[in-house]
Formats: sequence, structure tokens, C-alpha cells
Amino acid sequence: MEAEKGSSTGYIELDLARVLLVDDDPTSRLTLKTVLEAGGYNVDAAASAAEAVGKLDEGVYELVLSDLQMESPEAGLKVIAHARMMDYKPATALITTYQNARPTVARPSSLLIKPEDVPGLLSKVADLVSNRATRRLERELRLAGV
Repeated sequence: MEAEKGSSTGYIELDLARVLLVDDDPTSRLTLKTVLEAGGYNVDAAASAAEAVGKLDEGVYELVLSDLQMESPEAGLKVIAHARMMDYKPATALITTYQNARPTVARPSSLLIKPEDVPGLLSKVADLVSNRATRRLERELRLAGV
């Protein structure tokens, strides 16, 4: 979510939505990182589930995108499960290049994104970030008794 801030330089600074991208394939990771940054996102990348878990514990992300299969067939699902346990509740999605891949969990929020469709990828990422911001605002208003 972007928020304008005043600056002493006279320029407007934007807080870009932070995305954690997890993919063990260096080429895919760099390509997706570049596409997401060009789309206006602040992207941290991780090459393994263990690295991703460490980043999730250290930072706050609006969205976690994880490759489905990395060092093990379930690695991506483990990253998503860990992200969902975080207090700040990032949006989550699985990315895959496997044509017939389906998430093995029954939650519809385990969205599978095919990275070959760049406009579709950016559109889905924007929707996920926006929906997360809306849920967070609704939760804060509910807690405030509004």
C-alpha cells in the first residue's frame, strides 16, 4: 500500500508494499523480483523455506509469494503456513511454473499464480495487497469499536 509522506527535500516519498518472494530457482527469483519491483513493490527475496521463515520473523510484509516446490515438495506450503501464523497477517499466494499444479490445502487463499502471465501476475499481486489492506483496516476498526 502506498502512502505519501512529506520530505525535507521537497520530493514525495512513497512507502511501497513489501513483498517476500521465495523461489529456489535463481533465474525465476531474479525475473520475478525485477517484474515486481518494476510494478512498484519493495521486494525481499529468499532462496529457501528456511531463509523465508527467518525473513518473516524479522520483517513485516504485505504479501508472501512462495514457489510451490523448492527443496522439498511441501516447502512452499510450509512458508505459507508460517506466514499465516504471523501477527501482522500478510496476504499469501503460491507461484508455480508447473502446468497442472494445485495446492494440496483446502483453503481458497492458497492461490496459484503462473508467472508467465506478467500482466496477470501484477494484477493478482495488486488484488492480494489491496484485499489484505482492507481486511487489516476492518480488523482495526472492529477492535476500536467503530
